[in-house]
Amino acid sequence: MSKGDARTKKAEYSARLTQLLDEYASIFIVNVDNVGSNQMHQIRIALRSKGVVLMGKNTLVRRTIHQMLPENPKLEKLMPHVRGNVGFVFTNGDLKDVREAISSNRVAAPAKAGAIAPVDVTIPAGNTGMEPGKTSFFQALGVPTKIARGTIEIVSDVHLVHAGHKVGASEATLLNMLNISPFTYGMTVIQVYDNGAVFHPSILDVEEKTLLERFSAGVANIAALSLRIDYPTIASVPHSIVNVYKNLVAVSVATDYTFPGSEQIKAYLADPSAFAAAAPAAAAPAAEAPKEEAKQEEAEESDEDMGFGLFD
Repeated sequence: MSKGDARTKKAEYSARLTQLLDEYASIFIVNVDNVGSNQMHQIRIALRSKGVVLMGKNTLVRRTIHQMLPENPKLEKLMPHVRGNVGFVFTNGDLKDVREAISSNRVAAPAKAGAIAPVDVTIPAGNTGMEPGKTSFFQALGVPTKIARGTIEIVSDVHLVHAGHKVGASEATLLNMLNISPFTYGMTVIQVYDNGAVFHPSILDVEEKTLLERFSAGVANIAALSLRIDYPTIASVPHSIVNVYKNLVAVSVATDYTFPGSEQIKAYLADPSAFAAAAPAAAAPAAEAPKEEAKQEEAEESDEDMGFGLFD
């Protein structure tokens, strides 16, 4: 490819990235280590109508974002995360649904020597079907075995590889001999950009109920602090109004001053018996209803008997 063609390709990519950054409000920054071209194609298909996948060189991505900062300063929060083997998934859809579509496409892969294990690998106990001549190989890795019916049998489960550690050449060879593909690879969401905010994808696992509870607790704390230091805020003003209203009612009760809100209270204090008499009167019809139902049931029972016994 000539320098002119390369320059044209970079300009086209920069224009494409600029368009996507303007069009979409949310971006998934994804790690694409060990993701092959065929798997990438399948991921693109799964994300149709949900999001757009874009890969590119980090230097070109940073340069394009830097050029857009005067018009959109919030994009600067993306810059620290444009490093390593990463890509972008642009979306305006539901973040949880799009993340599920990204993470669900995973492919089983054999262990490779020198690769960092993403998960623990345990070899299960059982017959391997291998000939006894390979017993020494198992012994070198500390795998307890015995010979059963002319084949090697692993006596107990063995924790062969620890997550976060490199896979050794011997461990990789043994896993391949046992036809065990312990790892799965796919796009991994490492950060989420949403309307200028950047956060870890685990935030998407927080339920709305939990968010509302935490928000309510925060508002209550702000209101309590504001009331304590006599500093009015949006959270404390309703409480202040209620407290002032209570004080006003108390003054009205203690003096001859009356306003619509205190009339009923003063009336009750003047003659509590009037309110006490009204309560049972309202409940009386409800108390009589069960008696009428009982009489009706007795009448129905007597009609059914018709004056005859069971064996008459």
